[in-house]
Amino acid sequence: MERKIPEHIGIIMDGNGRWAKQKGLSRSEGHKAGANVFRRICEYAGEIGVKYITFYAFSTENWRRPPDEVNALMNLFRAYLDEAEERQEENLQKGMRIHFIGHREGVPTDIIERFETTERDSRAADKIDVNIAINYGGRLEIVDAVKKIAQKVKDGEINPEDITEQDISDNIYTAGQADPDLIIRPSGEYRLSNFLIWQSAYSEFWFSDILWPDFTEADLDRAIDDFNNRNRRFGGV
Repeated sequence: MERKIPEHIGIIMDGNGRWAKQKGLSRSEGHKAGANVFRRICEYAGEIGVKYITFYAFSTENWRRPPDEVNALMNLFRAYLDEAEERQEENLQKGMRIHFIGHREGVPTDIIERFETTERDSRAADKIDVNIAINYGGRLEIVDAVKKIAQKVKDGEINPEDITEQDISDNIYTAGQADPDLIIRPSGEYRLSNFLIWQSAYSEFWFSDILWPDFTEADLDRAIDDFNNRNRRFGGV
């Protein structure tokens, strides 16, 4: 049987802090190690034919972490965005079109400006769409979609009784993209943690005890091989 590559993969990048603790390092060092893995997995996914990949980088709940850790993460995002600008041509050659999904309110202004620059510079790429979820919450995403639809009702563009599931899908952050076929969570946790709540209705899940900084291309291949052994019936027989 031909190996099927999931069209869209979602990844919850978890375990950076625990990895750092095991090695006697600061949590910020764990996040740096995790960022390096993100780059490798992102590029590998494009090479093997994944069309969309969504990385959970910073949730709306992560603001509750210690200020030093939050600041370190913001600086890590800055470093990544600066690097993305430096590697603009290389990223375009690799076909990586980058999107940042989540609430921009509360995110430092200079980071938002870098978001916009990176998205604009990568717009012409067409091999793989890379979604980076920062200040993201799945429930908040649905609330935002409902607000957009409610405004359309208010403006007389749509009747309440005509609202469909497709209207929700057309107004979430990943509008126009396929829903994830496969969601991967390393680090030994077995929950979604408010990630892609709407989109994951029929996703397959793959969990492992691997901490994210130890995650490799071979682990992604193992998850895809496992996905290929699933029987996806979508409610049918």
